[in-house]
Amino acid sequence: MASGFFAILDDIAALMDDVAVSAKIATRKTAGILGDDLAVNAEKATGFLASRELPVLWAITKGSLLNKLIILPVVFLLNYFFPIAITYILILGGFYLAYEGVEKIVEYFFHKKHAENTTGEEVIEQPADEEKSKIKSAVTTDFILSVEIVIIALSTVMGKDLTTQIITVSVVALLATIVVYGIVALIVRMDDAGYKLIDRSKNSGFLSKLGNFLVNLLPWVIKFLAVVGTIALLLVSGGIFVHNIEYIHHLLPNVPAVIKEFGIGLIAGLVALAVITLVKKIVSLFRSKV
Repeated sequence: MASGFFAILDDIAALMDDVAVSAKIATRKTAGILGDDLAVNAEKATGFLASRELPVLWAITKGSLLNKLIILPVVFLLNYFFPIAITYILILGGFYLAYEGVEKIVEYFFHKKHAENTTGEEVIEQPADEEKSKIKSAVTTDFILSVEIVIIALSTVMGKDLTTQIITVSVVALLATIVVYGIVALIVRMDDAGYKLIDRSKNSGFLSKLGNFLVNLLPWVIKFLAVVGTIALLLVSGGIFVHNIEYIHHLLPNVPAVIKEFGIGLIAGLVALAVITLVKKIVSLFRSKV
């Protein structure tokens, strides 16, 4: 009886050891996409009132956890019964990410004046709607990036038994949410930490200088993340097309991977933007006639 109990403990220990090694490899493989995930979501989680930053971030985090709960069983089932569907899901997600990236670029260059001329009164009138819209956009983007993370993690443990696969991929998915949104929380509260340091130091000494540095740094960090987040969207989308479409994978072999992925992401985004804009115009024209 005792020997059977210790045998079970040995099996559990061996499984956990295998999971730890597999999770380490999977995390290393997904490090690039996690970096992109951080840049994208940090940019999406900023720009709110200080009192709303953490509630909004918590709403996005809950959405991210829900995404993982939906994605994990679906990916395992598809991988077992219909593996080709995963590729098509990734490609559709790639178009969405590319569209988001290009939309940001177009908005910056062609709608910047309109945004600057918008009165503060309009923002105050519908803050809840604007907030919900940004949360929804962040959770949707997180969903697609989470699919990518889960599939990459799964690809590293394909030779393992099903139990190891499920535990490893689940651990990596959970860590992705905790690490990414933990760092995002630190970023968005940087200025508050700075103000507390200034108050504690009574506006003098090293702590005061550090506090002022953090307060002044935050706007630059947000601008930097906006740029990096947009580039990350195009790189991730381009990477999805390169790694999942055979023709594109072998296209322009002498071009550096980063440039190739960015260029393909940009082209896909322009195509998606053109299609969506045309569809919107057709729907608007149809509604006006009706």
